[in-house]
Amino acid sequence: MTDDTLRTVRLSVLDRSLIRRGEGADEALRATVRFAREIDALGYHRFWVSEHHGVPGVAGSAPTVLAAAVASATTRVRVGTGGVMLPNHRPLVVAEQFGVLESLFPGRIDMGLGRSVGFTDAVRRALGAGKEDAERFGDDLAELLGWFSGDGARSTPRVRAVPSEGLRVPVFVLATGSGARLAAERGLPLVTAPARGEERMLRAIEEYRAAFRPSAVAPEPYRRPYVVVSVSAAAGATAEEAETMQASEAWATVVSRTRGVFPPLLPPREVLAREATERERALFAEARASQVHGTGEEVAAALGALARRSGADELLLTLNAHDHGLRLDSYRRLARLAGLSPTA
Repeated sequence: MTDDTLRTVRLSVLDRSLIRRGEGADEALRATVRFAREIDALGYHRFWVSEHHGVPGVAGSAPTVLAAAVASATTRVRVGTGGVMLPNHRPLVVAEQFGVLESLFPGRIDMGLGRSVGFTDAVRRALGAGKEDAERFGDDLAELLGWFSGDGARSTPRVRAVPSEGLRVPVFVLATGSGARLAAERGLPLVTAPARGEERMLRAIEEYRAAFRPSAVAPEPYRRPYVVVSVSAAAGATAEEAETMQASEAWATVVSRTRGVFPPLLPPREVLAREATERERALFAEARASQVHGTGEEVAAALGALARRSGADELLLTLNAHDHGLRLDSYRRLARLAGLSPTA
């Protein structure tokens, strides 16, 4: 297997600003900005940040604010959100935020949108968004798009989304719940992942393509079905090094599933030496099932095969290794094998 397929798809990066044990949230956020600068220099297509509220192990709670810092620190990589969760915000405010970003960094901003609400009851109460609010995602999405097109001003007289109205910011829909159907109906790019099983993901992609209705206002290349597959991938100097890199996040996922709290990342050697219960071992294996790891050549081949199976136009890579240096080395290996064009 060669990495030829990997050279035919766009490669992008998602960073969730995870906190390492002994590190503050401020350090994690500054690390995200430094990392974005490095990813920009390597030639990746996009750099996205995420939205999580009230999570001890995640510093990324305000994605549009963080996106502004990332865009200021970079020069050519596209910057966006993976994603802003619409149930937590009024569509007008989201439109205004992205209008400001696009006005400050024209042609470099992406608007990734999702329907998730807070992870716990306490967080949902603090946000003022219940689980039922996720069901209005379609209505919120339509309202948000209307503020950019001018339809919002027509439905709400004397209210204009400044500076958003008339701007064309690419919109991506995260495929949770009804996301794939809504993306198809509105002619928008789809972001999905194999985390809940690859077969399930492939069915959703097939249904999205079959139901896709082109949008006359969508910019190229999004006037046809456009699929972004997000995947955790680690490319190490050895396969063992790569596999170890992903252990820290997998264990944090286990803790979140068993104790309701996603904690700061532990060093991987400590994770692998822990005494775990049978349930924890099962959840750990489940968390690792969709992860891709190996040498650079092995990961390039695996990602190329995933792109062929899914027909993905783009791979959104994520790696929350405890060691920042090893994480960057992984992205360097994949950039080289994918033939990306680094800056001087």
